[in-house]
Parts: sequence; C-alpha cells; structure tokens
Amino acid sequence: MVRELLAVVTARTPVDERERASIEAFDRELDRLVVLGGSPFDEHADPVHVTGSAIVTGPRGVLLHRHKRLGLWLQPGGHIDPGETPWDAARREAEEETGLAVHFTSDPPELVHVDVHPGPRGHTHLDVRYLLTVDGDPDPAPPPGESQDVRWFTWDDAISVADDGLRGALVDVRRRASRC
Repeated sequence: MVRELLAVVTARTPVDERERASIEAFDRELDRLVVLGGSPFDEHADPVHVTGSAIVTGPRGVLLHRHKRLGLWLQPGGHIDPGETPWDAARREAEEETGLAVHFTSDPPELVHVDVHPGPRGHTHLDVRYLLTVDGDPDPAPPPGESQDVRWFTWDDAISVADDGLRGALVDVRRRASRC
C-alpha cells in the first residue's frame, strides 16, 4: 500500500510550487519512514505521518469547515485509523466532520492534491487529498464535538478564504471541473 501511494503521489503534476515542494517532501519522508520500519499511516509511530483529506464538491461549490483549533477554513480530513487507506480516511473524516454522505467521483478515488504542513503537537502531516461529492443539495449537519462552522462556498469565495496549502488545489479542481 505504501509503495503504491508513493507511486501515485510522485506521478502527480504539481498545481503550483507549494505542491511541488510537498511532493518532494512526501517522497523523502515516506522513504525515511519505510527505512525506519515505521508505519507511515500511524499518527503515534512518528511525528511525521500520512493523513487523508477530502475536497468535497457539490451544486453549491465546495464544502469547507472552520478548524476548531486553527481557526482556518479547511477541507475535511484527518488521521488514518488502523486498517484504513488514506482515501478511506478522507471519506470517513469528511462524513464525520460535515454530517453528509459523500462519495468519490471516480474509481479508483482521484488524488487531486498533496500538501505537507505542520500539524498540532509538533507533528508534520503528509496530507493526500481526494475528490469527493454529494448527491443533491444537502445542508451540512456536523455532529456534536465537531466544528459547527461548516458551509458551502462558491468557488471564488472558497479560494479567497482558503489557506495557502489549499488554494492551489481548489483553483485546479475548479479549472478541471469547468472543462467537463
């Protein structure tokens, strides 16, 4: 699984310089974790680990949530549970954080972005982001314990509020969607 993920990540054409640097860091760090015999998907095995996120689209645009600790508008996502793939984690986290049923836009799930960034508690997240969508035009309904600030944004508004690590992904996904 790890080698297959690395092959998909390193085969990506980066959308911007940040993603280019992230792909290089992902490659370097994943190799280091494998050499150490660690589990790159386990948040407890090493301060550097893989996470899975979802770019969720729908008729109203793109779905973002305001991260409870960071106060930033981000895509849903998080740590990978034991036995999960990164794309399974992206889907699970999207459903947990938004209260919506989401599904992948393709089979296999489409990796649309890679971002390496600092996480909480001194961790570094090797974040792989997958494209998901919803059926119909549902309103988010996050459960208690999750950020209640979840909403649909138009593409322009999402891009304007997104952090630097997400902005390039949104611009690219919107561009590709407009060609369909």
